Amino acid sequence: MSESTKYFLPEDQMPKAWYNLAADLPTPVPPPRHPGTTEIISPDDLAPIFPRAVIEQEMSTERWIDIPEPVREICRLWRPSPLVRARRLEKILDTPAKIFFKNEGVSPAGSHKPNTAVAQAFYNKEEGVKHLSTETGAGQWGSSLAFAGSLFGLEVSVFMVKVSYNQKPYRRALMETYGATCVASPSPQTAAGRAILAAHPDSNGSLGIAISEAVEVAASRDDTKYALGSVLNHVCLHQTVIGQEAMLQMAMAEAEPDVVIACTGGGSNFAGLAFPYVREKIKGRSVRIIGVEPSSCPTLTRGQYAYDFGDTGKLTPLVKMHTLGATFMPPGTHSGGLRYHGMAPMVSHVKELGLMEARSYHQTECFAAAVQFARAEGIVPAPESSHAIRAAIDEALRCKAEGKAETILFNLSGHGHFDMQAYTDYFSGKLQDPEFDDAALAEALTDLPEIKG
Repeated sequence: MSESTKYFLPEDQMPKAWYNLAADLPTPVPPPRHPGTTEIISPDDLAPIFPRAVIEQEMSTERWIDIPEPVREICRLWRPSPLVRARRLEKILDTPAKIFFKNEGVSPAGSHKPNTAVAQAFYNKEEGVKHLSTETGAGQWGSSLAFAGSLFGLEVSVFMVKVSYNQKPYRRALMETYGATCVASPSPQTAAGRAILAAHPDSNGSLGIAISEAVEVAASRDDTKYALGSVLNHVCLHQTVIGQEAMLQMAMAEAEPDVVIACTGGGSNFAGLAFPYVREKIKGRSVRIIGVEPSSCPTLTRGQYAYDFGDTGKLTPLVKMHTLGATFMPPGTHSGGLRYHGMAPMVSHVKELGLMEARSYHQTECFAAAVQFARAEGIVPAPESSHAIRAAIDEALRCKAEGKAETILFNLSGHGHFDMQAYTDYFSGKLQDPEFDDAALAEALTDLPEIKG
């Protein structure tokens, strides 16, 4: 096995096409449905909020979809991202396991999100769109779309979940630096926001609420489309450059992963790393694939697999996914990017097919893992990414207990340089593990739509 620490691909080996898992699934993902009629949705139904090219990708079953050269040219600013062997962490853990991570924190916005932001901005610009509206949790997606919008001359409006808006002012400043406007959600700017504020004036907000506001803006303006940073098929598609690169880099390292790990909120960074490996698993390869989520918002481990709205205001298409219910309000933890009530339909389907595992952790045990990782490898991870690190460390310790020299690969989906208040709270003992509200879950699940046929 190679003795290198970092593995870099030359730019000319950056993927030229996105991989679409829909082409290889043994059974297809249940189709999205119209939020009003519950009938299977048509491309025309999505036209008010998405550009045509994105709609085509959303519904495609083609295995490979070419990446436009203008998108690849911009992505060369940070792609291919490095694969790193976490040798110092291995030594500290005294494990026979080999630990690798794909470092997506090297992008301009500091996370994996620009992989799809640039593509979506490109397609919108091509179709003459002037303005994009979106939501963001912790701010990684909002800052990524702001970055992409600045490159293509698009106005960008971001509805940022209020608890994160207050917790992470530097994410907000980054969005504004790139030229976007950022408001706290729920806001008085939309009917959806005003309705929430009327009922809950002190609402911390949620991604479901912020999505409602962003979709409302897109649907009400002819020059505006909506851009989503996770969950939908086209977003998962755009992220597969991560896993494709990782496969080439693991070959450079003369290693193959026995375990593939990523955190899961809406599902995009997990899909990006894992879907190329899911394809290999479908073909018969032995590999464990683990999605890791917060115990305070346990969509995959506690959610129901059912058709549900993607937003609290019930404006978005119905998709079949693991859901806690569109009205479920997750506690205000620091992993804002994982505070979403639903999971990507394709990731949910992969879970239902038994092609992946899911586990959840409390935020304090994830921060303990993040600090251990930072002190070993020198990178301060985003709170979201700390969930993958926690699982990777636990798997490495399992290998130690079992005497197995397995290879572990995880996705470091972003750095935590804009999340230092969370670390300050952790070191001062202010960070708590909120109890999961079973009664709130039960109530939210009673509101699931009835779908016939």
